[in-house]
Amino acid sequence: MSTEPEPLAHRQVALVDLLDRLLAGGVVLAGDLTLRIADVDLVRIDLHALISSVNTDVPSPWEPGEE
Repeated sequence: MSTEPEPLAHRQVALVDLLDRLLAGGVVLAGDLTLRIADVDLVRIDLHALISSVNTDVPSPWEPGEE
């Protein structure tokens, strides 16, 4: 019987477990999309998003706090 760990490509991970790991550390998404015809930019979309879990112990930077 082999005690080697299963290769990562053959592991099955539940979507909930994957989301839990991603949100625990945070995820940054960035991307650019440009629709152009004949070298003329018609539509440009820039996406920059930070996805992270929420912790009630850390105050939100967007809500006024006590000073």
